[in-house]
Amino acid sequence: MDDLGWDSCDIIIVTGDAYIDHPSFGMAVMGRFLESQGFRVGIIPQPNWQSTSDFTSLGEPNLFFGVTAGNMDSMINRYTADLRMRNDDAYTPYGEGGKRPDRAVIVYTQRCKEAYSSTPVILGGIEASLRRIAQYDYWSNKVRRSVLVDSAADILLFGNAERAIAQIAHDLSLGKSINELKDIRGTAFSQDTPPKGWTEVDSTRIDWPNNIDKHPNPYEYQSNPGNTSTSSDGSCSGNTSTDSSNTKTDEAEIPIRIIPMPLQGKSKLDPSTTYIRLPSFEKVSKDPALYAHTSRILHLESNPHNARALVQKHGGKEIIINPPPIPLTTEEIDGIFDLNYQRRPHPRYGDARIPAFDMIKHSVNIMRGCFGGCTFCSITEHEGRIIQSRSQESILKEIEAIRDKSPGFTGTISDLGGPTANMYHLQCKDDKIQASCRRLSCVYPGICENLLTDHKPTTQLYRKARSIPGVKRVAIASGLRYDLAITDPEYVKELVTHHVGGYLKIAPEHTESGPLSKMMKPGMDSYHKFKKMFDHYSKEAGKKQYLIPYFIAAHPGCEDEDMLQLALWLKKEKLRVDQVQTFYPSPMALATAMYHSERNPLKKVTYKSDRLKIPRGYETRRLQKMILRYHDTDNWPNIRKALLEMNHGELIGSGPNQLVPAATSRHHSRDKKASNKFNSKKPMTKTQKGNKRGNRR
Repeated sequence: MDDLGWDSCDIIIVTGDAYIDHPSFGMAVMGRFLESQGFRVGIIPQPNWQSTSDFTSLGEPNLFFGVTAGNMDSMINRYTADLRMRNDDAYTPYGEGGKRPDRAVIVYTQRCKEAYSSTPVILGGIEASLRRIAQYDYWSNKVRRSVLVDSAADILLFGNAERAIAQIAHDLSLGKSINELKDIRGTAFSQDTPPKGWTEVDSTRIDWPNNIDKHPNPYEYQSNPGNTSTSSDGSCSGNTSTDSSNTKTDEAEIPIRIIPMPLQGKSKLDPSTTYIRLPSFEKVSKDPALYAHTSRILHLESNPHNARALVQKHGGKEIIINPPPIPLTTEEIDGIFDLNYQRRPHPRYGDARIPAFDMIKHSVNIMRGCFGGCTFCSITEHEGRIIQSRSQESILKEIEAIRDKSPGFTGTISDLGGPTANMYHLQCKDDKIQASCRRLSCVYPGICENLLTDHKPTTQLYRKARSIPGVKRVAIASGLRYDLAITDPEYVKELVTHHVGGYLKIAPEHTESGPLSKMMKPGMDSYHKFKKMFDHYSKEAGKKQYLIPYFIAAHPGCEDEDMLQLALWLKKEKLRVDQVQTFYPSPMALATAMYHSERNPLKKVTYKSDRLKIPRGYETRRLQKMILRYHDTDNWPNIRKALLEMNHGELIGSGPNQLVPAATSRHHSRDKKASNKFNSKKPMTKTQKGNKRGNRR
């Protein structure tokens, strides 16, 4: 600030990550973007949250504090799927753990407010996106309030928020109050009442009365609770027989037209003045079925071209979530990636190694978003389903910048991708169809007939990238949607021949239809077709190359029998997987709603909906992971015991169709010791104690 002649910052960004000035890190993108808009931006990375001293180090910002937990949700960053605290943090110098608090955006906001009580605080980043409404929290095993309420921040930005933050910054600089900024897409805010004069679609119930057409309509929303009986979910039960002579009319109160959700299709509603009332925090925190229903509604309202605003009551406050942001055009996203990034950590860190930077410093992000809709993944909730692609010129320019400016570059681009490797410039064939679509996935249960699957732009990009002088190799490390890839053999040939370095990671996640249907993942037919093409083109190129498949254990709806069938498939295919992911219930994901509610929000939820079987508790989840790693001798005793309990003793033996060898006399003592160790009492967190009940199901 002294060198630049600044006496103050306009905006100060507080982040849970070390500051790396690279377009793969959200705080760098927002900082450089706001700088390009003419604002003076300061960044406070990984502050000591025990006091306000670090939060005052740059003085009071003229406009606002921007608060983010960093590139990851702080709880996922700090704890494993088994609820153990991680010892390291990839976004910190030397990978040191403990440099950010639990629920970082809440803690950081509180410190900002303590330091400068009158300065607005704006939340952003993935932790804010995933916690914008009441959400199930795996770590406390309960439904928590919107992070906007818990933090007492002034406004929340979700998704890719360049447009929203630019509008907020410019409006505040022109003298507007933060409380006036109510109509910005991709934002959430709180107020005492819902928008006046709007139409409310009431989704607070899942079992409606039979004579729904006789439901009183319209109602009036009364801001004075003394005049109207208001339920805890925020809907009003105005008494139409009330003597009007005893009712005082407030001229400031404008009637809200309320439409029961089953009747919304029979009414002509203006989406620009319509909101959907979600069940209140108080309701969803006590009623798992309503929680699953709320999750379903949220995801159905995720297409920015047809999404309506959402309103959820939290005590005496209404949390209002505006529709998602309109995706950036190619020219706009090029502008974001072409900003003046230094592409390295801040000099304050000296020569310290930051693992997350080491992983991506020679990689290039070519797009945003994912239309896969995998229920366990957070990409869709944050970046959306509509693909936002950069131009080839912008991407090639960045590769040249890496070649010319990046220390230690040896000629290898470590990745050319994004959320997925092969959705670059894939989109709906018709804008009108896309604008009206509410599908949760463009590729499940099959590839939509309206989806353009031509990979030619990606193939051309690969060819141009590897022809740049000084670039020896371009690797593809992002997740590959092989069900899309098989629609374009030319792309698969290009990928396998030039961009696979011996191993290619892909993610079938499971083999059995039950778990796959809860994940919204394709069946194994697509995998086998891709493997056949992969092997063919590898042989044609004279290379020995292998697929590395990823699988998930303990996903909602996955039973021990399903894991057993997956293990038998692995053995038949002569695959021994070492990297196995145990399902992690991240906030707001559809699979997390399944985990918490035991209902399937991919279908209409009722109290009579079939219950899902959920693998809960440390022992249950660990056993499913063990079965996947059937080849690990340490797992054999517990797998044998589980097979006997499942009445599958025939799978114990050394035959080609058997899973683990029988125990010999010298194995018995080891089996008993391992079984006792596995079943021994372990210190459990509050969450594990709460989940242990699931082992009895």
